[in-house]
Amino acid sequence: MEFDNGRREEQLLGRDDYRRVLDQARQKARDEREQAHQLALRHQTLLAQLSSLRITLERVSAQVKSYQLRRDQLQEHLQTTDNPLPALKQELETKLGSRLVLEQQLASARGKVEEFVQGLRALESRRHQTQDHTQRVRDELVTRKLNSEGAHVKRAALAQQLLESQYDLQTVLASMPPDISETGCEQELEQVAVRIQRLGPINLAAIDEYSTQSQRKVYLDAQNDELERALDTLQNAIRKIDKETRTRFKETFDKINNGLQALFPKVFGGGHAYLDMVGEDLLDTGVAIMARPPGKKNSTIHLLSGGEKAMTAIALVFSIFQLNPSPFCMLDEVDAPLDDANVGRYAALVKEMSAVVQFIFITHNRLTMEAANQLLGVTMHEPGVSRLVTVDIEEAAELAAM
Repeated sequence: MEFDNGRREEQLLGRDDYRRVLDQARQKARDEREQAHQLALRHQTLLAQLSSLRITLERVSAQVKSYQLRRDQLQEHLQTTDNPLPALKQELETKLGSRLVLEQQLASARGKVEEFVQGLRALESRRHQTQDHTQRVRDELVTRKLNSEGAHVKRAALAQQLLESQYDLQTVLASMPPDISETGCEQELEQVAVRIQRLGPINLAAIDEYSTQSQRKVYLDAQNDELERALDTLQNAIRKIDKETRTRFKETFDKINNGLQALFPKVFGGGHAYLDMVGEDLLDTGVAIMARPPGKKNSTIHLLSGGEKAMTAIALVFSIFQLNPSPFCMLDEVDAPLDDANVGRYAALVKEMSAVVQFIFITHNRLTMEAANQLLGVTMHEPGVSRLVTVDIEEAAELAAM
């Protein structure tokens, strides 16, 4: 009984420790939620600033186009007049100077937009990190709560034992010697057990042992019920996660598959392609690409030529971009294995997708270069000295028309 009282006091101290840890974890979770809220407010502010900069960029672009139109009208008027007026020349020079200023403002606005986009991505990353940390704190809080509930069950079992034994807790604690320890109680219990074994078949303490074991069984049953409830909770959570994962995977798979079926005929000028699952379970299934270019039978992508593989990959990548577009996409020598007809379809598809995605592509193909809005080339006038050459396609076309 003295050992049980020591165990009870130890459990009471452990319960207080768990309560302090639980309070600290709750406070930490509140701090994390506050930080996540601040990040969300910062995110909204940056989105508003980004929208304002985009509106300014559009307004500046409209002004640039207006000045370009006015410049073209003035140039046409100068060509039809033998002796242009000095005032018109002065006005043209003024407009050209204004155009250069607006182009500088446009470049500055684009730089600010890029800075805000970078800041927005950084805040998104911090928000995801904060959410992950908050989830870990919640999981730790649940674990500590389960441990605290286990301590409460043990405390209730000890209180029930004292009640059934008709002992008062305060009286028992007062009667315990000050130098009592768990090790000493265990040694004393071992000595008592040895003496009981020496008694042989005569067991005078059978009734007391039965009562003790019955109480022990009640305690173990309570522990078992607690563990079964925790196990049911974990299994329900696992089933919920698996169900949500399957649902999201199936939705994403169907959307990408529909996009591939729509884009593949545009890329090849006909044919059919689709995605096929190679397993029954959505959690561990694989995905195969079945492609049939015009004039060929159904086959996997492994049986296609290099150019057909490249065009099929383009259709798949663009269908993914339609589902979740990114700010920009880089294509490196994608058109290398393609002929002129396929290059034309590839360039047309890139032109169509450029409405929502900014494409940066590396190419040596003339047809692909003609579809670009801006050209950046590297030349070497002197041995060992490279130089970057920039060409604005629209401006070059306007100069050629003059």
